[in-house]
Amino acid sequence: NFQTVYRLGKSYANRMLVVYVLKRSDQHSKVGFAAGKRLGNAVTRNRVKRLLREVYRLNQFKLVKGIDLLLVGRKPMTTVKYNVVEKSFLDIAKKANVLEG
Repeated sequence: NFQTVYRLGKSYANRMLVVYVLKRSDQHSKVGFAAGKRLGNAVTRNRVKRLLREVYRLNQFKLVKGIDLLLVGRKPMTTVKYNVVEKSFLDIAKKANVLEG
């Protein structure tokens, strides 16, 4: 459950997003996406979550197995394009040591 990832996971952040990482005992990975009320109206929050989902979808094969991730969008993410978000995500993934290879 994602409360556990939020409480016990290690967090990594940059300007665009926060990523909570929690190691699992098995090889399954779970991922959650969040955009808080302070980001704006429902349309804006949904856009942020869509961006996060797309970044994860296209890069999930680069991530190690057996981790739970929680991706949380931040305010600057509401005004940028996909490639900026992707670069942010990959930077954090590298910092969090969850990239394969």
